Amino acid sequence: MVTCTTTLMPIYMVTLMPSNFKFRRLLLTSAMVAPLVASLPSLAFAALTKATASELVNRLVGDINKVIASGKSEPAMVRDFEKLFIKYADVPIMARYALGVDGRRASKGQMRSFTKAFQGYISSKYGRRFREFIGGSLEVKSTRKIKTGFEVKSIALLKGQAPFEVTFLVSDKSGKGKFYNMFIEGVNMLLTERTEIGAMLDRRGGNIDKMIADLKKIA
Repeated sequence: MVTCTTTLMPIYMVTLMPSNFKFRRLLLTSAMVAPLVASLPSLAFAALTKATASELVNRLVGDINKVIASGKSEPAMVRDFEKLFIKYADVPIMARYALGVDGRRASKGQMRSFTKAFQGYISSKYGRRFREFIGGSLEVKSTRKIKTGFEVKSIALLKGQAPFEVTFLVSDKSGKGKFYNMFIEGVNMLLTERTEIGAMLDRRGGNIDKMIADLKKIA
């Protein structure tokens, strides 16, 4: 799971000027990310069980394997992966986390635009990653309860490569069981994307609209 720390704040305060946008965003992130993560997700999991979480990922993995085996072109596969992302992922929660504390100053319209752009960006990026699995498959291996829902581990079996884990975190925070994070070979998708989105914002001086435009170009 994602962990947060504020121990680096004194270093930032010494090395960066307060007028710098990146500095201000880093300070806000250090001070505010902990409660944000703590509330993501934060509902009681009355409806979601170990069995339903496992079944969700089994269906997702089955659909991913179908796309991998389809023999379609890369653009067609990416479109199919976007459909799976919409169906199985809690996109609004993931988008809010990826935007982080900057989401607090985003308007409703900007948040809608960002969520849509993020959806296309993630689908394209990870769709291409899953396309590397052609000739192989994913298999669900285990499910366990965690504080924020359930952790479902699967194994990627690829030709000519050693097996590796693909882990999904599942919750019903949105009212329906969906995955809200994914780890491929131990790499935390949400944390990685928060870093990427933050870097894009820094390059645009904190301009959310320009960052969204950049994101649409990448997708």
